Amino acid sequence: MARETGNTTRTGWVSFVGSGPGDPELLTVRAADLIRQADVIVTESPEHGPMVRALLGLPEPVEGTSTGAATDERGPELVDGGFGEDGQPLTHAARAKVVVKQAKRGLRVVRLMTGDPFLYASGPEEAQACAKAGIGFEIVPGVSSVAAVPAYAGIPLTTKDHREVAVVTCGEKVDWSAYADDRTLVLLSGVGLIGEIAKELIAAGRSPQTPVAMTRVGTTTEQSTVCSTLENIAADARAARMAPPAVIVVGKVVDLRQTLSWFETKPLFGWRVLVPRTKEQAPALSQKLRGYGAVPEEVPTISVEPPRNPQQMDKAIRGLVEGRYEWVAFTSINAVKAVREKFDEYGLDARAFSGLKIAAVGDKTSSALLEWGLRPDLVPSGEQSAAGLLEDWPEYDELLDPINRVFLPRADIATENLIAGLIDLGWECDDVTAYRTVRAAPPPAPTRDAIKSGKFDAVVFTSSSTVRNLVGIAGKPHPSTVIAVIGPATAKTAEEHGLRVDVLSPNPSIEALADALADFGAARRASLVEAGQPVTKPSDRKPAARRARAK
Repeated sequence: MARETGNTTRTGWVSFVGSGPGDPELLTVRAADLIRQADVIVTESPEHGPMVRALLGLPEPVEGTSTGAATDERGPELVDGGFGEDGQPLTHAARAKVVVKQAKRGLRVVRLMTGDPFLYASGPEEAQACAKAGIGFEIVPGVSSVAAVPAYAGIPLTTKDHREVAVVTCGEKVDWSAYADDRTLVLLSGVGLIGEIAKELIAAGRSPQTPVAMTRVGTTTEQSTVCSTLENIAADARAARMAPPAVIVVGKVVDLRQTLSWFETKPLFGWRVLVPRTKEQAPALSQKLRGYGAVPEEVPTISVEPPRNPQQMDKAIRGLVEGRYEWVAFTSINAVKAVREKFDEYGLDARAFSGLKIAAVGDKTSSALLEWGLRPDLVPSGEQSAAGLLEDWPEYDELLDPINRVFLPRADIATENLIAGLIDLGWECDDVTAYRTVRAAPPPAPTRDAIKSGKFDAVVFTSSSTVRNLVGIAGKPHPSTVIAVIGPATAKTAEEHGLRVDVLSPNPSIEALADALADFGAARRASLVEAGQPVTKPSDRKPAARRARAK
């Protein structure tokens, strides 16, 4: 129950934590905090491991050889509580033994449970085992699939006209005659039994026309819902190939889905979107797309590396400290990062910029500077680009400007237009290669095949280099794939590579790019609905339609 740590005795503790119905963003704040503090996490489903690693920013685990645990020196030990070493599902009692065993090591144990620990789960039995063993525990409620899945399907369980709800775990021993009234029913584990259940409810007095909805893998972007009646639900579920896990709702509240469906009607719901970005930049764009219902897949096309010859940067940093420059112009977040890394190398901090004027090409670069404690003196008032920066850049005035030199740390493949424009304004430029952008390694073969065969619904290009590099390492996206680009220059590069541009961002930011793609998806969906056609994804189109579109 305890272990010695220096001069203190540490007592084991178990937190029974609900992980919610599937969407990792439905973890409670308390749940996320406990996961970060845990020594051991006893999981329950295959999704729990990736959920924990994503939350903690950990790589794929190294499999243990004896305990079935997965460990990483920077994170907690993951122990499989769902299945035994023989591959068979563990019983409630066996899971309780696993939890108690880990707690007796004197560790902080998180028992991660699907949904809510005390609602149709084994939390009560396992908590009793802890109490019997004298181990302290706590219960952290989670979002239950009982309420969450219908909510994500746009079905409220109660309204002002429907106040009563009955939740039933389906099985052979259920007396369905007890549910003959018009209460809303939530059925769990009923997919394979729905035909017999429907017959018994009708025999008990429920109308054959009673609305029924079956939602599988609710709260995830794979969610799908079949709406039917008691009379037809078995046949309709078979036709839609519905399979567990699914939650079934029976009652008049199902009709409200027609007006309240919000999740499956998101503009990019279920769209598989390719995000060719650097590892550092991809997460923000992916998160934005995920909010619109998309399933982003990040494929690095660019790797940012130090310059081959660091002496030029070393000389420029010394010049900055010695007062050689009047201005320093940052044209990317990577440039800020490169200079900051050099400062760290020399033991310098933001105070070295005292007396310097600082320019940033846009809001994102400006934010990166603010995180460093630097407030830019110049950010374009119009277009956030090198051209926009030049529009607002002041001419050199020998009376007002004691120094006429600009430090410009940038990529090795950056455009020369900014330098030429600054020279025209009377400034001298120290154009310094602060970092190199090189082509990343090709993605795995299945990803390359998906790109070329049209299994992606859309691809978002955030620069001309991402276009060139993606085509170089993986081939051209299929004609059925929607192409979204961040600006005119990127659009031109895409067209030069034989790609049809469908979406052009109104301004060069990843937020605007994601919004523009969502607007395209919403308009496409509205057009299909208005035409009375089923709502499909671009990748669902038949080969003949794809060829016709490409002409």
